[in-house]
Amino acid sequence: MARLTELSTPAALVDRARVEANCARMKARAAALGVALRPHLKTAKCAEVAALAGGVGITVSTLEEAAWLAARGYRDQTYAVGITADKLDAAAAIDADLAVLTDDPDVAAAIGARGLPAWIEIDSGQDRGGLRPDDARVVDCARALGAHLRGVLTHAGHSYGCDSTDAVAGVAEAERAAAVAAADAIRAAGIECPGVSVGSTPTAVHARSLDGVTELRAGVYVFFDRFQHAIGSCGADDLALSVLASVVSRRDGAAWIDAGTLALSSERSMDRFGGGYGAVTAPDGAPLPGDPHVDALNQVHGRVVAREGALPALAVGSKVRVWPNHACITAAMFDAYDVIDDGVVVDRWPRLRG
Repeated sequence: MARLTELSTPAALVDRARVEANCARMKARAAALGVALRPHLKTAKCAEVAALAGGVGITVSTLEEAAWLAARGYRDQTYAVGITADKLDAAAAIDADLAVLTDDPDVAAAIGARGLPAWIEIDSGQDRGGLRPDDARVVDCARALGAHLRGVLTHAGHSYGCDSTDAVAGVAEAERAAAVAAADAIRAAGIECPGVSVGSTPTAVHARSLDGVTELRAGVYVFFDRFQHAIGSCGADDLALSVLASVVSRRDGAAWIDAGTLALSSERSMDRFGGGYGAVTAPDGAPLPGDPHVDALNQVHGRVVAREGALPALAVGSKVRVWPNHACITAAMFDAYDVIDDGVVVDRWPRLRG
């Protein structure tokens, strides 16, 4: 075991107790909604976190992630990014029950010919990937997949743009309704559609009903972040990922730390909630005078300034803790998590960067 102040910086810190509590709450939430939980590992990309998250299987965002987690025993997987035909051989070579995703009838035909299980992607309002539920190509894809159809899948990523929990609940209902309508269209055509999969962390937290849905996917809830707190998905005490950094310079009322874009990311999701790239606290998480935050980044440097009054005396060589805007992007900057319990480093969990 080591103290936080003994770690080399920048370091990605994971609070084990908070992760355990976050995962337990989402399991209970899925059970209360009457659906299976298939956690999305795109945030953590870590087998130890997957073990805490539990569920009927996992969701992944890259084929590298699928192979890495399959090698660690996670075989029931959904690759929730639209696949192209040139990737089908690579997907089939992964030692897992890997279901792929498409919204294209020609790709669906290629998937069916290759014998891979697949979901049809439905657009429930984000206008990213997927077909609207009433698009005739939904049934075309289902016919092309035949017995390999797992069901329909959607992601309400636009829930991140909501300004109230009631608005998130409305998006959650639109997400549910779109997926169920698409499944109904497939069944009306005489084709079996066993699965109806939905999920984002905000809609998982605030959905009022998931009638007609079979499984829930969410990912960032394992760590949460400042943005999720700002939109009402979690409390401040649920934030489980932070970055430990060292003060390397002081000048003109600001301090520079050794955590820049390559540690915190340039994620600006907090612009509508006060801006900056992360809140700054003492290493033990205690607030610092002046409510400091990182307001500017270079590749390996971050500038810390006070929101109110003067910045506290942060000596060169002292350490601070930065609470990031977006856990998914910040976590992606690191190869491992330093796991803490009651402020002491108790483990180190490897993660995939890919």
